[in-house]
Amino acid sequence: MSGTDGRSGAGSGGTDAGGSGRDGGDSARTARGGGDSTRTARGGGGAAAAPPAVTTPRGRRPVVAALMLGMALAAIDGTIVSTAVPQIVGDLGGLTVFSWLFSGYLLAVTVTLPLYGKLSDTFGRKPVLVAGIILFLVGSVLCAAAWNMAALIAFRIVQGLGGGALQGTVQTIAADLYPLKERPRIQAKLSTVWATSAVAGPVVGGLLAGYADWRWIFLINLPVGAVALWLVVRHLHEPSRPRPATRPRVDWAGALAVFATGSLLLTALVQGGVAWPWLSAPSLGLLGTSAVLAALTVVIERRAAEPIIPGWVWRRRTIASVNLALGAMGLLMVAPTVFLPTYAQSVLGLGPIAAGFVLSVMTLSWPVSAALSDRVYNRIGFRRTAMIGMSAALLILLAFPLLPYPGEPWHPALLMLLLGAALGLFQLPLIVGVQSTVGWAERGTTTASVLFCRQVGQSIGAALFGAVANGVLAARLLDAPVDGLPGDLDAVTRALEDPGAFSAAATDHVRRAVDAAVDYVYIGAAGAAALALLALITLAPRRFPIITEPTEAAGTAGAPGRQDAAS
Repeated sequence: MSGTDGRSGAGSGGTDAGGSGRDGGDSARTARGGGDSTRTARGGGGAAAAPPAVTTPRGRRPVVAALMLGMALAAIDGTIVSTAVPQIVGDLGGLTVFSWLFSGYLLAVTVTLPLYGKLSDTFGRKPVLVAGIILFLVGSVLCAAAWNMAALIAFRIVQGLGGGALQGTVQTIAADLYPLKERPRIQAKLSTVWATSAVAGPVVGGLLAGYADWRWIFLINLPVGAVALWLVVRHLHEPSRPRPATRPRVDWAGALAVFATGSLLLTALVQGGVAWPWLSAPSLGLLGTSAVLAALTVVIERRAAEPIIPGWVWRRRTIASVNLALGAMGLLMVAPTVFLPTYAQSVLGLGPIAAGFVLSVMTLSWPVSAALSDRVYNRIGFRRTAMIGMSAALLILLAFPLLPYPGEPWHPALLMLLLGAALGLFQLPLIVGVQSTVGWAERGTTTASVLFCRQVGQSIGAALFGAVANGVLAARLLDAPVDGLPGDLDAVTRALEDPGAFSAAATDHVRRAVDAAVDYVYIGAAGAAALALLALITLAPRRFPIITEPTEAAGTAGAPGRQDAAS
């Protein structure tokens, strides 16, 4: 079975089969061992496939530094604000809407990923990355100058518009820079930056808010972004491409439809059950309108000459399966990142810093596992490596509810260490693999689709598991030894911070209720892991059809010779 988009896209051959399709004679393919097949891309019909952006290892170094700085900007901004919320609310007010500081940024990043991916394929990576950095820095300056909460939320959305360009384009350029055998090196570096930012963000935010002023949280982005911008402008040299016969057209109608659909859907998922009940008029209205807009988006994209989300993203088995698998991974990631700190504080009785450490150990093993994953997928292929990683993650998630109550802090910390290693073995092979199945002219769109699905999965997971946790908690508190207990997880967690809030018996009952709620969340996360496995087993081809650019095949892109398949 093969997925075909009916077009001879640049560098793709128009075919994405499980190692058995034909590409019309326009590619040379080999298969080795039990891994993935290789074929060389040759231009045909569309824009010619361009070689990687930089062709010498020395020339790559400043570009890699720029990518790491850009990734740091996008990664740390999601966490650095969290510890400064009390100071921000105390200065600007807006306690009832402060959650939009995070939701607004997330919405803007997620819904713009497909647009930036298409733009980078159409006009090149460099202009999109430069525009993204500038937009992010402008948003940072505006956030630092905000005069009330509404202005700060609006400026955070501006930041998110730049953050979407940073996330997608950085990952795409990383794939352009390195041939297949060397890509784990840059991906491991980016994973390390992301992991370090996740740990350092709350610490830096707390220090700046406590000893300086919360506005420095945004101003600190300026020197980092300025260095990244200078390195990109000075050292990233994209090769000239043949001028197309017709002027490139941007599908602005499709972009607006995708933006509107994503915004309404994510707003419903993020705010449902928080700002209003799930079955209330706002939730039902947003979900219904987003469904109508989704249908309209499909119609617009099918008629567009150059759609923002092309149909081949879902018609090719490899890309569709990776999108679904990483969407499921985004779903399961909500369990450790959102609910584990609550578990550590409410059940184990740890302070915020110690609770953060229990989670942070996952970010230590993840990049190490990712960096070593090439030794596995070069032997057995991308699909099998990812299946091993997710199978291990499934078992680890199922082990969490078996932890003793209340247990020791090292129990969940050990599980998170193992989970990080398992997910590093799962995610990186899929990202490297799917980027290697398309040519230069389709890599931005493909990468953006993967990141978009992962982000949407996280939003769905936050809404779904939040409802599960609150439902279990409310059921367990019905027979509590005292009356008047709060019925949602956040309120219970705040109440447990006051030692005199409950009697000893009531406190133990509440802690056990929180423990049960988080256990069910982890069971749900295990279900998401099973969905990821199912997507790989039923949809992903056994061999990823690897495409090498002509320059890679000739050994001129920093590779020692012809780009071989991961086998």
